[in-house]
Amino acid sequence: MARRFVTLDVFTDTMLAGNPLAVVLDCDGLDGAAMQAIAGEFNLSETVFVLPPDNPRHRARLRIFTPRAELPFAGHPTLGAAVLLALQDSHAGLTDAVAFGLEEGIGTLPCVVEPGDGRGQARFRMPVLPEFAGDGPAPEALAASLGLAPGAIGFGRHVPSRHSLGPCFLFVPVASPEILANAVLDPAAFARLGAPVALYLYSPDPDGVRHFHARMFAPHLGVPEDPATGSAAAAFAGVMMQFEPLGEGTHDLVLNQGAAMGRPSEIRVQLGIEAGVLRAIEVGGAAIIVSEGHLHV
Repeated sequence: MARRFVTLDVFTDTMLAGNPLAVVLDCDGLDGAAMQAIAGEFNLSETVFVLPPDNPRHRARLRIFTPRAELPFAGHPTLGAAVLLALQDSHAGLTDAVAFGLEEGIGTLPCVVEPGDGRGQARFRMPVLPEFAGDGPAPEALAASLGLAPGAIGFGRHVPSRHSLGPCFLFVPVASPEILANAVLDPAAFARLGAPVALYLYSPDPDGVRHFHARMFAPHLGVPEDPATGSAAAAFAGVMMQFEPLGEGTHDLVLNQGAAMGRPSEIRVQLGIEAGVLRAIEVGGAAIIVSEGHLHV
């Protein structure tokens, strides 16, 4: 059976940048084991499979796989699939911005997409909010696992912390973008610090308010380094609530990731705060189609 697939570069409007994504559109007869094998064949940080929704009011149901495991949610598959589905709708005569729900393991994500010519801008709203999952390991131990000096970890109020939003991330603040670029993860040393977890390093841009540079490593999921991590960007809202004095209203963040890999990306995050409590998170960015083809499996 020939199954259609499309690849996109996500969290970028430039081809061959951002985070590459494979979207499999014809999934009849595929079980989880087959999907996992196909994700291993693509060997991208994630592959997403588009299925009929459980609720007919929604656009689709998504299953998302890294080369080694299924995830309940991931940001760049959500955004990339949303753009692709909106482009399909635009071919059917819907040319304005479209809104629909995508069903995932963590719930239904409302999406708004502005489709263009083989590309689009999208944003989605998280159905759940991040949870604090504990403090991080000692900065000195983290620095050693990253090939950095002990004083490289931390800035301002920020110290290592864990936050979960579907996937759990260990967030590690790094003093500057230059130090961030020099980090080299030693997987064996990092594994000795505790249970496997995705590691998200971030540093403030000296020229931008609420503008950060980031790198993400998840070797236990088959992802040595990720060019753009939307789920971590959403969970980063928990970091901001923990360490930054944010007031009422909406707050916009920009996260640049992937530069160390030659795959620059930009993720936009908006936090909504009411009565001192985080109430809403939206994640946004661009995606562009790169290739189309068929799987004969």
